[in-house]
Amino acid sequence: MRSQVRVADGRNLTVERWGDPDGKPVFLLHGMPGSRLGPAPRGMVLYQRRMQLIAYDRPGYGGSDRHPGRSVTDVAQEVAAIADSLGLDTFAVAGRSGGAPGALACAALLPERVTRTAALVPLAPRDAKDLDWFAGMAASNVREYTTASDDPEELEARLIPRAAGIARDPRRLLDELRRELTDSDRMIVADSGLREMLLRNYREGVRASAYGWIDDILAFSRPWGFDPADIRCPVLIWHGELDVFSPVGHSRWLARRIPGATATIDPAAAHFAALRALPDILTWLLRELPAPPMGEQQPA
Repeated sequence: MRSQVRVADGRNLTVERWGDPDGKPVFLLHGMPGSRLGPAPRGMVLYQRRMQLIAYDRPGYGGSDRHPGRSVTDVAQEVAAIADSLGLDTFAVAGRSGGAPGALACAALLPERVTRTAALVPLAPRDAKDLDWFAGMAASNVREYTTASDDPEELEARLIPRAAGIARDPRRLLDELRRELTDSDRMIVADSGLREMLLRNYREGVRASAYGWIDDILAFSRPWGFDPADIRCPVLIWHGELDVFSPVGHSRWLARRIPGATATIDPAAAHFAALRALPDILTWLLRELPAPPMGEQQPA
């Protein structure tokens, strides 16, 4: 079910809800670039878990109005507004890749409402102490984040035509990424069903403009506006050791910083393996488990 939610400053956000309308609510925050149509379990799986899954286009993506100068903290305000519109008092939040910082913002800034949080292949704050932020990162991502800090206008000039090309043919993005994908990620994105979901997600994300993508990179290049150490709800962090888009050192830093966080590091996985881990992580968000639900727990 699709809807529009108006936030306090008058902007509209496009929201999608799947699964059991009476089920436990979980927000799923999409990656970068991406949209509310990002890969997610099918409706039958959600009904089996008695879960309603809520996703929305971050500002500038898909059908949501742009919010120039937005920060990571703004995600918490947007999620709260959507929850209010749906009559939800409490909820869990999961974020993958570019959606993970926003999930952590919800945990830190909405402590009375967020029950549990999962961050899959997350980035750490750009100003994180004792972290080499670029270590292990693919050259393409190093270039984009460096440009965001040094010359935001150049970032804009580069991404606008790139996004337009992806809107016409989203296979271009996967073709661009292929040069930096690990063998394990290549196998995952070669799956026809998953590939179709990714292509639909990318096309929707940039169909109107590149500004959701641009504003994400700029927001991740600035301080987040909150300290992950303030998070008090249960947090599960999942990461593939071989990830080159969001290096695993970011998850290790977050696991040390967030009190009581559980980090699950898969030594054979990379970035897109988070999509396969997602169903078990959603289950963890809904009920108490004695240990992380997938893989072998590794020291953070």
